[in-house]
Amino acid sequence: MVDQTAGREEFTARFFVESSYPIERVGEVIAGEQSSGTFIALPGESAELKERSRARVVSVKSLPAVTRASLHSEYLARHNPSATYYRGEVEIAFPTANIGPNLPALLTTIAGNLFEIGEVSGLRVLDVDLPATFAAGFLGPQFGIEGTRKLCGVHDRPIIGTIIKPSIGLTPEQTATVADELCAGGIEFIKDDELLIDPTYASFDARLNAVMPVLHKHADRLGRMPMYAINISGSIDEMLRRHDAVLESGGTCVMLCLNWVGHSGVEHIRKHSQLPIHGHRNGWGAFTRNPQLGFSFEVYQKIWRLAGIDHLHVNGIQSKFWEPDDSVIASALSCLTPFSGVQPILPVFSSGQWAAQAPTLFEKLQSVDLMHLAGGGIIGHPLGIGAGIQSMREGWEAATQGIPLQQYAEGRPALTAALAKFGGV
Repeated sequence: MVDQTAGREEFTARFFVESSYPIERVGEVIAGEQSSGTFIALPGESAELKERSRARVVSVKSLPAVTRASLHSEYLARHNPSATYYRGEVEIAFPTANIGPNLPALLTTIAGNLFEIGEVSGLRVLDVDLPATFAAGFLGPQFGIEGTRKLCGVHDRPIIGTIIKPSIGLTPEQTATVADELCAGGIEFIKDDELLIDPTYASFDARLNAVMPVLHKHADRLGRMPMYAINISGSIDEMLRRHDAVLESGGTCVMLCLNWVGHSGVEHIRKHSQLPIHGHRNGWGAFTRNPQLGFSFEVYQKIWRLAGIDHLHVNGIQSKFWEPDDSVIASALSCLTPFSGVQPILPVFSSGQWAAQAPTLFEKLQSVDLMHLAGGGIIGHPLGIGAGIQSMREGWEAATQGIPLQQYAEGRPALTAALAKFGGV
């Protein structure tokens, strides 16, 4: 967007704000703190500088007040103790010239000292909107949905996958055996567990050397390479070397633990990478679980899309984690929604997944552009791994054709057995 009053290009961010001060006042504090101002007027903040660099409050939407602060602020206790805490949503416009195409600068602007500001007893970044011309300065996804589908050889339905289990403890040879069984059953996507990176008994190099011959063997039979998202997370030098090793060995994907390798780490790998980047969000709960603090997933996935990932975990419905199903679906939809000219990314559903979730996922998403990963739902299937994979496909066939699962399971042993085994879970 362009601020017509100043003739400058801007991006906007929307925040949830709570304070004992009026929300309009706190909005101005945030706009000043996160641009050219500070807690007192400065002689250097001229009218010309303000016009060029100061953020501006675009809108304030009031929400019902509460009688207790979400988070303690010693500043408010000293300066404005109150029995009323106002809440609202504040949209603020920032000049793009303040940051340039720089993710650390963008994040520092929309989420830097904001969480430390004394005037707030709650603050959450709800959304960010960038001009397409500005977003084009970031690398963004290289493969996205269509590029991943082409590599997997899967079109017009979800990509069915799983996770190497047990998560930790397998030797390289045992990992290869699991991969062999999965590929024999026709799996399309395999990923390391996020915990599995470079243990002393199953180093990255040893795992790669053990698994890749298995994948090549099955690629010759299947006419496609099963995609294996091997976890390359580590230092920049380690990740670059590991990426190159995967590429040289014929692999088709790498995985990163996003929150811990960082935005600049992901951007560096994206700049170098010739493979899709599978983004695992482990640690995400620390950023979002308190609804009056942190980030919404809408913002989170937009930032990682700018950094250049191709797939992003969104949790699973009816899963083992805390997140409500509606939140999971909203996260997936945000990955698929156009954003400032940046191509969509594949939402990845995992955690407690099996064939019976397919109808709900399809009904809510109205899309088959996703990865559906089942660990126990495939590996723990009573008729074996191949039947577990087949049951997942049959669940999606029923979903997309609008046929009830029990009816579609008639004459289909894999789906029948899955319903009998997992139906009470």
